[in-house]
Amino acid sequence: MGHVNLPASKRGGRQWRVLDVVSAAFFGLVFLFFVLVFTPMGDPLAASGRHTLLLSASDPRQRLRLTAAIEAGQPRLVEACPAADADHMPCEDPRLNSQLSREMNYYRERHCPPLENTPLCLIPAPKGYKAPVHWPQSLHKLGQYIPLSGGVLRTALDMGCGVASFGGYLLAQNMLTMSFAPRDSHKSQIQFALERGIPAFVAMLGTRRLPFPAFGFDLVHCSRCLIPFTAFNATYFIEVDRLLRPGGYLVISGPPVQWPKQDKEWSDLQAVARALCYELIAVDGNTVIWKKPAEDTCLPNQNEFGLDLCNDSNDPSFAWYFKLKKCVTKISSVKGQYAIGMIPKWPERLTAPPPRSTVLKNGADVYEADTKRWVRRVAYYKNSLKIKLGTPEVRNIMDMNAFFGGFAAALNSDPVWVMNVVPAQKALTLDAIFDRGLIGVYHDWCEPFSTYPRTYDLIHAASIESLIKDPASGKNRCNLVDLMVELDRMLRPEGTFVVRDTPEVIEKVARVARAVRWKPTIYDKEPGSHGREKILVATKTFWKL
Repeated sequence: MGHVNLPASKRGGRQWRVLDVVSAAFFGLVFLFFVLVFTPMGDPLAASGRHTLLLSASDPRQRLRLTAAIEAGQPRLVEACPAADADHMPCEDPRLNSQLSREMNYYRERHCPPLENTPLCLIPAPKGYKAPVHWPQSLHKLGQYIPLSGGVLRTALDMGCGVASFGGYLLAQNMLTMSFAPRDSHKSQIQFALERGIPAFVAMLGTRRLPFPAFGFDLVHCSRCLIPFTAFNATYFIEVDRLLRPGGYLVISGPPVQWPKQDKEWSDLQAVARALCYELIAVDGNTVIWKKPAEDTCLPNQNEFGLDLCNDSNDPSFAWYFKLKKCVTKISSVKGQYAIGMIPKWPERLTAPPPRSTVLKNGADVYEADTKRWVRRVAYYKNSLKIKLGTPEVRNIMDMNAFFGGFAAALNSDPVWVMNVVPAQKALTLDAIFDRGLIGVYHDWCEPFSTYPRTYDLIHAASIESLIKDPASGKNRCNLVDLMVELDRMLRPEGTFVVRDTPEVIEKVARVARAVRWKPTIYDKEPGSHGREKILVATKTFWKL
């Protein structure tokens, strides 16, 4: 067909208008490309897109087939996640949590996606990643008011800790500090603290109790942590009171203590402390120090916050997904002589039977047998299995099934710290661990742990399959492949995984270890050990995308 004849002026005008639209669209796309690639605006969009692609590929049936094949020993490898997920934390994902309620910081707490919606892939090390500097090369007024030396105080909690410098300072005083802060979307401060070899944990004081037992910390510290202690009828102050050992010290530095334009908040803070009969030790500039009473000598009667004592049905050590209480924990609700001044000083308290070991029948006898057993086992690990305990290559250690903390206690002479994890489905022995002067948390191993990738040098587990079984039915609540993919996320490249279990379970663990690119070796148990056990020692390889 021929072209329609148009006047030259009209024909040229229409052509130019089309060219203008095409040119504008082209330059608009170029501009958008530069915005997405070279500015921070593109980061969440790109990450969201990659995340969507991973989720869309996460077919539950395909996951089940893959995990079953790995556990059966078929030659399968778990794929690598995208490079953008190098610092991914499944339960603290800003892309998901930003959609949640901001009331009492609910959106910044743990929120774990269902496993079937989680991509089954290994978190890669970021480009240029190197092993951190070995401990102790990485770490180089309160003593006037608080007995920081002499073993009177041992365990501390640093709230909203930044890079955990306070915890690093207390290490020189032979005090062990659990530092925590919420996930930081910019600076990753908790990750930096762990890289320095300082105990740290990702957590947020929001709607639930922190995952620690009652009366576990000898000292609680907050420096510009911005926690509104008196809000919601002093609910957050009450939670601090639950965690603080009778006779222990509370230190708050920064706002609202004698802070400009915060007179009302400072007045309320003092009123709550008075209502709970805390002894004011000092107000020094913008720092206040209180001492908690050692006994129930003061009851919160008439007070402006309406504080009441909890009834006897409240177990103050329940703290896994447990909503914050608006009542004050009675010191007499927990049996034992565990107040400051009554509990043995450090280091005697490490080996003395902990006051709260009676949570189990014949607890004191079980505790002593467990302590001797782990001394023998750790010596075997070092001398016969050549695990690098006691060397500069191992600083951050996790014990996944800590019980009374015997494994950690046997490492006391080594330059290490141990995160003692007590599974939420087992006997709540974490309070006894704190009574020994050690630290740890509650956790359910069918969920990801609240830490950044590559934060532990060595992870240890006794009876690993029991961590994923339902105690009542005996059936697995989750699978071993997902658990070990999570352990791979937490373990540093060239880090070590040690597990002891029955020969059948150890063989299964070895098959999964190869699928996540670890190098496993199986050993017999130490001489003199009873029961059907073998030990697997695996090294995480330093693979790259």
